[in-house]
Amino acid sequence: MHATAELAHAGFDLFQALVAQAPDVIIFADRAGTIRVWNSCAEKVFGHSAAEVLGESLDVIIPERLRKAHWDGFYKAIDSGQTRYRNQVLTTRSVHRDGSKLYVELSFGLVRDGTGAIVGSLAIGRDCTARHLKAAAQSSASGAKPAA
Repeated sequence: MHATAELAHAGFDLFQALVAQAPDVIIFADRAGTIRVWNSCAEKVFGHSAAEVLGESLDVIIPERLRKAHWDGFYKAIDSGQTRYRNQVLTTRSVHRDGSKLYVELSFGLVRDGTGAIVGSLAIGRDCTARHLKAAAQSSASGAKPAA
């Protein structure tokens, strides 16, 4: 995919603008799990500015209790060239900068360079905390009602 000629004018980078202005979280981490791309939506959802997290580990948004499973899956995907949740959206736990817990819907992909070598992992997602908590509360409330 390439930017069309009419969009490739003086200093405008269409792909950079798409990432920066996307309405969803976009995070790219290299093969080591170091954050290399963090868009403005990621800043809003997770509370960290790009300046704070670029060059840092993904651990900044992964709850400590989930880190081992995350890294096992991450490195397995990097090494095998296959993601476990390909073509799926996964609801997972995450951590905001202030320490609060989040539910985030994420889809994952591997990014390859021009030779086909995997250079890292891409996550695209959105915060679904409010919806998840509302559904859990409704489920809890309906489960607590006595049978007629």
